[in-house]
Amino acid sequence: MDSRLNGSARLMLVSDLDYTMVDHDDPRNTSLLRFNALWEAFYRHDSLLVYSTGRSPVSYKPLWNVKPLLTPDITIMSVGTEIVCGELPDDAWQLHLNHNWDRNIVVEETLKFPQLTPQAEAEQRPHKVSFYVDKVEATEIMNVLSQRLAKRGLDVKIIYSSGIALDVLPKGAGKGQALAYLLNKFKINGKLPCNTLVCGDSGNDVELFSLPEVNGVMVGNAQEELLHWYTQNAKTNRRILHETERCAAGILQAIGYFHLGPNVSPRDIKDFQKCEVNIFSPAYEVVKFYLFYEKWRRADVEKSEQYMQNLRSIFHSLGVFVHPLGVELPLHQCIDAMSRLYGDKQGNQFWTWVDRLSSAQIGSDTWLVKFYKWELNENERQCTLTTVLIKSQVEVPDTFTWLHMHQTWLDCFGNEHAERWLF
Repeated sequence: MDSRLNGSARLMLVSDLDYTMVDHDDPRNTSLLRFNALWEAFYRHDSLLVYSTGRSPVSYKPLWNVKPLLTPDITIMSVGTEIVCGELPDDAWQLHLNHNWDRNIVVEETLKFPQLTPQAEAEQRPHKVSFYVDKVEATEIMNVLSQRLAKRGLDVKIIYSSGIALDVLPKGAGKGQALAYLLNKFKINGKLPCNTLVCGDSGNDVELFSLPEVNGVMVGNAQEELLHWYTQNAKTNRRILHETERCAAGILQAIGYFHLGPNVSPRDIKDFQKCEVNIFSPAYEVVKFYLFYEKWRRADVEKSEQYMQNLRSIFHSLGVFVHPLGVELPLHQCIDAMSRLYGDKQGNQFWTWVDRLSSAQIGSDTWLVKFYKWELNENERQCTLTTVLIKSQVEVPDTFTWLHMHQTWLDCFGNEHAERWLF
């Protein structure tokens, strides 16, 4: 289980990926980036992020490589048949699923249905056999196949989702059972999350909403089979919500509706200098800086010298930036370089986000902040492991001074034009 938190998570957010966390119809990834900023600024330090996806580990990785997804604490994959905590597979879950399961028999019986088209080999897993089938024929096939497999001594579950995908799993598998298993492990260890929010859009998410101890949100673009289940089974359940916004924007709505914590993303703040809400935390400080950095280079804020003066006031005059190439530069020199880059990414697909942000107070007024800083420029992704030393300003309440910044390239995400990298 996750060892990052010493006690119970304030919030465990469990989300499907495709068309729930990730909106494939939005090339700008607007709602996902809004969620990212909110999570890293306000939740990463004491909450858990869980992805629950139908994707296998093989197909999950390419999605992570092209979309600005945060690193989850736990990943439930292959429709609840595989659990990975951090980077470690949960072998006990795999053993649990072996009961009354024989993959060879499932394959043998499904071959008798010519209407079933096997999904890609990457989606065929030890405890999941997956097909495509027309919606008109799906119900009858599921009924007949269930009977035939039961006669051969198997306990299986057949899930139909997205109007096309059919998955055959062990009866004890599924997104709901996997989450129940995790919640039970947390309970045994005395770390049951204070709140759990599940988020989904399709039929294979139904089981997530069936757990009695969770709040749930069906995003605004939820599919027909999930909405039908909701109408038939849960319309009077006040813990399950059908939001109006698509994908991750609907998740933000639900966080506010259930009063689980802040739900206004720092990305929604147009001008931090005019923002009346003063939030004093190292995580928010870092997220706020990189959002301004992105807006400056995209020319999404006014070109004003006052902005640069404000940055100089919070970056120590003797502070040092250690570039990923190993070169040491004065922080104020980097601010001057940033000033000259105003609007150089205007009109481009240029986005920045931070991931896996953590902070440790190492003195009465000093914090060490670590995070992965990502930058997407058109189709090129770059990432550095970044460490920042900051301290609170005595003379200006609720304000930090940046003392030192050090960056190193993340493997495989360096830049052949590394000399152009800034912050």
